[in-house]
Amino acid sequence: MSLHQTIEINTLPEMLAQIEVMQCLYPKLTIEKYKSYLIEMIPKNYSQIAVFENDTCLGITGCWYGTKLWSGKYLEIDNFIVHPDHRRKGIGKRLTDFVQQKAIDLGCTNVVLDAFTTNFTAHRFYYNQGYGPKGFHFVKILNSEGLM
Repeated sequence: MSLHQTIEINTLPEMLAQIEVMQCLYPKLTIEKYKSYLIEMIPKNYSQIAVFENDTCLGITGCWYGTKLWSGKYLEIDNFIVHPDHRRKGIGKRLTDFVQQKAIDLGCTNVVLDAFTTNFTAHRFYYNQGYGPKGFHFVKILNSEGLM
């Protein structure tokens, strides 16, 4: 049995090194676009949580925290990805468990995330992890250039 390690990634070079796993969700994501987004996101409390087997990233999620009037301090999961070759092996649970502990350590009142309305596999996974819908996330597209 192989040993998996779950770690938090905080630096731009470490995040850029995981682009191949990010491209499982966003196949058209270029290193240049990824870098430009990360440069904006990292100063806003953005980090990534990743599960590795040796030097191979099996799954990764971004997260950031903030405070909103409706919720108080929260941690948001962003771009939750388990490599297709490693799904149904507990990698996603390792990620959500790590994120939950991080939220507790930060004093957050809740963990939030968005999932596309058609991604029923993700919905089932999140329900099984104790997440449930609280409302709708409405979006008005102003410029589709940056959308993946």
